[in-house]
Amino acid sequence: MNGTVLLSVMLSFAISVVLGPLVIPFLRRLKVGQTERTEGPESHLKKNGTPTMGGILFLVSVVITSLLFVKEYPRIVPILFLMLGFGLIGFLDDYIKVVLKRSMGLRAWQKFALQIVVTGVFAFYLLRYTDVSLAMKVPFVEGMYLDFGWFNIPILFFIVIGAVNGTNFTDGLDGLASSVTVLVATFFTVVAIGTDSGIEPITCAVVGALLGFLLFNVHPASVFMGDTGSLALGGFVAATAYMMQMPLFIAIVGFIYLLEVVSVMMQVSYFKITGGKRIFKMAPIHHHFELCGWSETRVVAVFSIVTALLCLVALMGV
Repeated sequence: MNGTVLLSVMLSFAISVVLGPLVIPFLRRLKVGQTERTEGPESHLKKNGTPTMGGILFLVSVVITSLLFVKEYPRIVPILFLMLGFGLIGFLDDYIKVVLKRSMGLRAWQKFALQIVVTGVFAFYLLRYTDVSLAMKVPFVEGMYLDFGWFNIPILFFIVIGAVNGTNFTDGLDGLASSVTVLVATFFTVVAIGTDSGIEPITCAVVGALLGFLLFNVHPASVFMGDTGSLALGGFVAATAYMMQMPLFIAIVGFIYLLEVVSVMMQVSYFKITGGKRIFKMAPIHHHFELCGWSETRVVAVFSIVTALLCLVALMGV
């Protein structure tokens, strides 16, 4: 067990680190640079041209590492599928935006339809080919699970797509989504090892791959993960939680994801209701803190500290 954990982390970290100097110049030559929103924080305009789609780095690392263990640990298959499935949706969106130069990328209905399909395949696989129950463990109440029967399926769609889009909104500052998710992945790794759930190779691989990616993604970032990476990470978080019957724990360890997506919903709703007024200076909420005078690195540090503390709280609730 200890050997598997160490090998998964170190191998995925090494692959990510080695791929960085190879992939980033390639993305730069392809001119797949990020175009910052003119209505966004002014300090972000200097990031124009920074290569995006860097999520390929940790996706490849996780896939290679996971494939080495998939025969012995078959329970990682649905997690790998959901991570790759959403990563592919993100890749298509990034490709359309930065290569085909269509600023909107995939249309909203196209992205949502693809997310429904990928989530549907994941749900079908869980129900047909695994013994994983869709009943959800209640935090801090030993042995208690919420089971809504067939309503578990629409709940699964809501949680998976919500987690994925929350992670997507979190990816707005250098190293933010990476830093938050590496802590969430570490939490899942500890629980996976403690419960002998059989998914630790992929949770460890995500930890290692993101640590390697952070070498290139911390401020000032030399590459952004793009939707390729952020949607993939959301898929990983949701799938891992479901494989351990812990989707309710996403609200605790993934509080930052929830905060980001709720801030956008509140801002948009309030703007429409009041005819142009805003709750926050800008949404998602990490931009609000920037416009309040916080540096980018401070926002990332504070959000990461909050996530680390909440992961400790969640461990007490397992």
